[in-house]
Amino acid sequence: MESKDSAAHVDDHYDAWFVKGLQEFVRVPNLTMMADKDFATNGLIQQAMEVVDSYINKLEVSGITRHVFHPEGSNPLVVYVVEGSEGATKNVMFYGHLDKQPWGAGWEEGLAPNDPQIRGDYMFGRGSADDGYSAFATMLSVKSVQLAGGKLPRIVLVLETEEESGSPNLIPLLNLAEGVIGKPDACFCMDSGALDYDQLWLTSSLRGVCNMDVTIEGGKVGYHSGETGGIIPETFRVARALLNRLDNCDTGRVTEELQVAVPDFKQQEAENLAKMFGDKLFTKYDLHEGVQCVEQDNIPEMYLNNVWRPNLSVTGAEGLPPIAAAGNVLRPKTTLRCSMRLCPNTDPSDAKKVMTEKLTSDVPYNAKVTIDNCHAGPGWCQRQLEDWLHNSLNEAGHKFFNGKDYGSYGEGGSIPFLKELQNKYPDTQIVAMGIVGPGANIHGPNENINLACARKIVKTLAHVINTAGNL
Repeated sequence: MESKDSAAHVDDHYDAWFVKGLQEFVRVPNLTMMADKDFATNGLIQQAMEVVDSYINKLEVSGITRHVFHPEGSNPLVVYVVEGSEGATKNVMFYGHLDKQPWGAGWEEGLAPNDPQIRGDYMFGRGSADDGYSAFATMLSVKSVQLAGGKLPRIVLVLETEEESGSPNLIPLLNLAEGVIGKPDACFCMDSGALDYDQLWLTSSLRGVCNMDVTIEGGKVGYHSGETGGIIPETFRVARALLNRLDNCDTGRVTEELQVAVPDFKQQEAENLAKMFGDKLFTKYDLHEGVQCVEQDNIPEMYLNNVWRPNLSVTGAEGLPPIAAAGNVLRPKTTLRCSMRLCPNTDPSDAKKVMTEKLTSDVPYNAKVTIDNCHAGPGWCQRQLEDWLHNSLNEAGHKFFNGKDYGSYGEGGSIPFLKELQNKYPDTQIVAMGIVGPGANIHGPNENINLACARKIVKTLAHVINTAGNL
């Protein structure tokens, strides 16, 4: 009887273990600490940790140990270690996170954040694609290699519990776990995305981010707008003037002080992907009829605007009453949350200085401006992969993704800790990949994971793991 390879063992366990385990994880109503004031005491993150652990135990992975690092005043970090096969030299780290974004409104009828529903190839539920699948994918790939009689490198699975809150304690926790983790030769961050579900995708770059709240104040109290309009400065108008210093309201181009020249490799990437996908790069989003996208007639420029150049979004506001409660009042203040996506190689501390200077200097009417809640994180660019890793990923692409080489593209979002990981492990090959593809809608309503693609991702990980075990 012909022995099964690792991919066949993935198939054997996929529905009964991977899918059911991920459903149990989605059912846990845990959030990230920034969205849950009782995060440290309500035990929900511990419940999520235990669901993952119970399913890993069901796999009976040989040579596995579990370590939990939870110093006082911090959040837990879970580290699983699977010792490598005899003679194996590589130490391969996998990263995922267990905290979840807030539920949000707008879920379709029949769907809910904590009620995992499967419709066709998709499982819906918060934390499915971002990033609950990562622990299950990693461990199923490891077990499949063991069942196939393959060789393993040393495997380290690191599960964070505060990624959606900006990973404030990740590096100190990694330092604390250094004796267990060791020095990784390669690190797979499973928290990124895919341009489609028909090809294996790696992330070539991520933008940085700088968020801050800007409050503009005029009068000490609100006044009748008829009495004071034209006398007391309207704070929203002052806010508009200040924001125009950050980005041009007509074009959306951010101030030149935050621009970085587009490198040749990224320009070539933009042109290649524009040829491959055309208007699919933007028609996948649901816009109202007649609304045009920025630079939709120049797709390479649209792509660069999204993945390389800085971009400003106003993501929240205070001081504006709901329309039903709005009277003829000139309000005393306006607060806006400004989220600036940064070029991948921009220093976020420099960006913070530029933004603060532009928002607080020479303010119209000398209105009072206060900057609060500033958070800045760096972007990241992937280094050229070593031959063994590059070749193994291409082999997996050919085997599991329709005979295609793996693809590479930039992400417009941010995973700031990748730069911090690269700084901590300067000799480590860091690979950012994930399952967040078209329509996955992480952070929004109807988050979902494409289960067919996730199956191929697990098989890919098993293939790369076995390659590393034989080096």
